[in-house]
Amino acid sequence: MSRGRSDGSQQKHLVASVCVVAIFLGFLYVFGGSIFGSQNSGSSALEYGRSLKRLGSSYLGAEDDNDGNQDESSASFKQGEGEANIVSKSFPVCDDRHSELIPCLDRHLIYQMRMKLDLSVMEHYERHCPPAERRYNCLIPPPSGYKVPIKWPQSRDEVWKANIPHTHLAHEKSDQNWMVVKGEKIVFPGGGTHFHYGADKYIASIANMLNFSNNNLNNEGRLRTVLDVGCGVASFGAYLLSSDIIAMSLAPNDVHQNQIQFALERGIPAYLGVLGTKRLPYPSRSFELVHCSRCRIDWLQRDGILLLELDRLLRPGGYFAYSSPEAYAQDEEDLRIWKEMSELVGRMCWKIAAKRNQTVVWQKHGTNDCYMEREPGTRPPLCQSDDDPDAVWGVNMEACITPYSDHDNRAEGSGLAAWPARLTSPPPRLADFGYSNEMFEKDTELWQRRVEKYWDLLSPKIATNTLRNIMDMKANMGSFAAALIDKNVWVMNVVPHDGPNTLKIIYDRGLIGTTHDWCEAFSTYPRTYDLLHAWTVFSDIEKKGCSLEDLLIEMDRVLRPTGFVIIRDKQPVIDSIKKYLSALHWEAVDSSSDTVQDGDEVVFIIQKKMWLTSESFRDTE
Repeated sequence: MSRGRSDGSQQKHLVASVCVVAIFLGFLYVFGGSIFGSQNSGSSALEYGRSLKRLGSSYLGAEDDNDGNQDESSASFKQGEGEANIVSKSFPVCDDRHSELIPCLDRHLIYQMRMKLDLSVMEHYERHCPPAERRYNCLIPPPSGYKVPIKWPQSRDEVWKANIPHTHLAHEKSDQNWMVVKGEKIVFPGGGTHFHYGADKYIASIANMLNFSNNNLNNEGRLRTVLDVGCGVASFGAYLLSSDIIAMSLAPNDVHQNQIQFALERGIPAYLGVLGTKRLPYPSRSFELVHCSRCRIDWLQRDGILLLELDRLLRPGGYFAYSSPEAYAQDEEDLRIWKEMSELVGRMCWKIAAKRNQTVVWQKHGTNDCYMEREPGTRPPLCQSDDDPDAVWGVNMEACITPYSDHDNRAEGSGLAAWPARLTSPPPRLADFGYSNEMFEKDTELWQRRVEKYWDLLSPKIATNTLRNIMDMKANMGSFAAALIDKNVWVMNVVPHDGPNTLKIIYDRGLIGTTHDWCEAFSTYPRTYDLLHAWTVFSDIEKKGCSLEDLLIEMDRVLRPTGFVIIRDKQPVIDSIKKYLSALHWEAVDSSSDTVQDGDEVVFIIQKKMWLTSESFRDTE
């Protein structure tokens, strides 16, 4: 009997062991991609997200059929096949840890891939995109308690704390009036490290230093585009808007992370970038003013290469406003830096336009005359004649001066009309593309009509303050943005890196934008744009062999909940995208029967639903 009990016990132990092994293997199957990916080759949000869904993690706003019998493996739409051969796609939800993921600026990826980067020149803050096998093919969830953002212009001064639950900057900069936590909101008094009493007063003081009429920095429309380097929470750019000046507020995703996220949540134009080793993604002669207020940049490093990058970006006669201890402090180290900077910018043919209190404003020379008068061998040298100052995507900075072309040198200036006339006046650099004034004017008129139709289609869904941050994903000459000038919005104009570099036309019109490759993720935080306009963008990436799914997931990452997408493309492309709407939790605003056609292009308007993970929803109750 004793032996019989022993045999039964062994059988039970054997069954139990088999069950344990089966459970363990199942556990490895579910979590293996995430766990081993984290240890051996980096975290995989794709596998982690799928694990969440398999384990029953639910989210609100999704259709029931998404959690049913759909195949969760990669099953893309193939053009030319019938409806019966199309397998719907179900996207997993990323883990909540990835709610602020910026795929190409992910420091975790850098560490996990053991990239050998030079930290002293900020290489680790530059773009480093994940290879295909490491892409986060899952939907980015909003943070706990997320709310539809406060509308402009109120958003300039306050945002929901739940949307950007980071208050360390408020504590760190508490004596500088950057931001203050008040209950459920974060409030922005308009202060900064060098303008405690408000950005508006600081801006007026710079205008006064330069003797501009009425202390208005726009100088009667002659100063329109500004680059704010190391912008903090972008209060400088926020208060420039009332003067008809638009600033590209720039900061890296560094130890003061979320600065740009705060800026965009406020409705202020901003972009994640760093003065490191690569050129900034803007063409030459884009800005009338570059501003740096205590931006903590070593301008003397590498033979002044960072100042020379600013020189490339400044228009003839443009200004560099610099507020920093080196401009006023009297200790030995600050005096040394000031002396060396003064000598460097002198050799670059900059002169002091004004200097007062804590600020100095240098002005760039308007012609090549000064360069020609320098002693032979003077450093920094002029750039080689074959250097293209407008080539920027992945191009290394050079420690050299970009001279003006013969045409620009003879013009002795940018040749641009004052704002707002420059918006619709054919810019001089049209000739660089062989475009005529007539082509420019026709393009402007065409997009004016198109935008009017867009607004007619959107009108049932939007109020006057619904939209603020808009991106034109393929901007061409910027006429889409120009047609929106009477709306209370701003537009990030994106020009493909491998097409005509029309971004310089856009800047000449008094608009802003950047260069990009849509086979990669954009340099912004999740949930930062209210509307995306995609004109033949999907057709373009298809020709390049890039993934439609990847682009849709990236657009979803960038788009705010309740935000809109306007797709203008060919009918087969629209049909393909429709297969993903349910998986993305997007809904059609304009059905196929109501589309507006222009030649072989079809307009399709989509709205992103508000959805929360079940965990996030519980936190809101």
